Amino acid sequence: MRTVLSLFVLFVFLSGEIFSLPRFSVRSGGKCIDCHVNPTGGTMRNESGWKWGKNNLVMWKSDGEESSQASNMIGENVSYGLDFRTQYLYSQEQGKSDFQNMTGSLYFNAELNDKISLFARNDFVWGIWEAYGIANIFKSGYIKAGVFTPNYGIRLDDHTAYTRGGDLGLTHTSSGGLIYDPRYLETGVEFGYNFGELAFATMSIGRQGGFASAAPFSKDPSYTARVEFTPEVSDNFTFMAGANYASHKQTLFPGWRDYSYAGGFLGFGAAGFTLLAEYDIASNYRAADTTSNVMMVELSYKIKRGLDAVVRYDRYDRNTDGEGDVTSHLIVGLEYFPVSFMEIRPQFRLFTADDPTKKNSVVLQFHFWY
Repeated sequence: MRTVLSLFVLFVFLSGEIFSLPRFSVRSGGKCIDCHVNPTGGTMRNESGWKWGKNNLVMWKSDGEESSQASNMIGENVSYGLDFRTQYLYSQEQGKSDFQNMTGSLYFNAELNDKISLFARNDFVWGIWEAYGIANIFKSGYIKAGVFTPNYGIRLDDHTAYTRGGDLGLTHTSSGGLIYDPRYLETGVEFGYNFGELAFATMSIGRQGGFASAAPFSKDPSYTARVEFTPEVSDNFTFMAGANYASHKQTLFPGWRDYSYAGGFLGFGAAGFTLLAEYDIASNYRAADTTSNVMMVELSYKIKRGLDAVVRYDRYDRNTDGEGDVTSHLIVGLEYFPVSFMEIRPQFRLFTADDPTKKNSVVLQFHFWY
């Protein structure tokens, strides 16, 4: 443990924000829609988000970069983007190193008019096809229809948080988490409404599985609701809090259990520090008549422009009535943006589970986007 912390300190002294991460909207007091095509955040950046990331996040900028004519626009109403993540991993459990492609997504968005837009994403690594239309037909709200990720919890870009998808592929005996790993999609409809600067609420109904879902009428739909409050506190302190609920129907066949999630989240930013936290209770998720809970707490500090130190603790209790069902890990790392459209993310992952198996790992992730 002491060696790991020493290496982390060394990384800090040898190295000097990303706009797709929830903590940056908390830190700035902004909203997801300020930088993203999707009102609930994630995936493709809109034009202002693309420019802000290009000019304001990086540690070093080349001469004349701000005056560059580069753009993510094709004509006046069509934009495009991409995300590619690849990483080096070392697993203490297996005593091996390897390389892994995390995601490779290409995005397109077409503004058909001042009210309606169409979005499409193809992830070549996972074979994911996501597409939806957004109709801003209300003064402060919208309707989304198509294939999308439902809006639940804090949408970290790191799926290994147990509030998302868990240790997918990082350990041989992965424990999983909630269902919201990068592959999870629903086909359905989402309603969203902004209550001024105070709150943002969404509600969706959809069928699990996206385009690759089962035949019609083989499953009952899932329901997801979320509300987020972002009151203005002061110029030096930002605050966010909210709650969410999801009800999932497995199938229409007897013997399959329904399950649900309910939880809350909060975040605040001050003096370069940002804290995010989420806690969820899952009923009947791992097995019938069981209760599980998951927790995520992330603390980050902006060392300087282009360099953040991040510490995150994740905990998953698969059955609150049993013993030996708890898995947790501590992640210590950096998020470093040396030049435009590039991120380097070194991480140490320390497992502190009831399971005594050594599962610690080292991750060095490279992220390129446009």
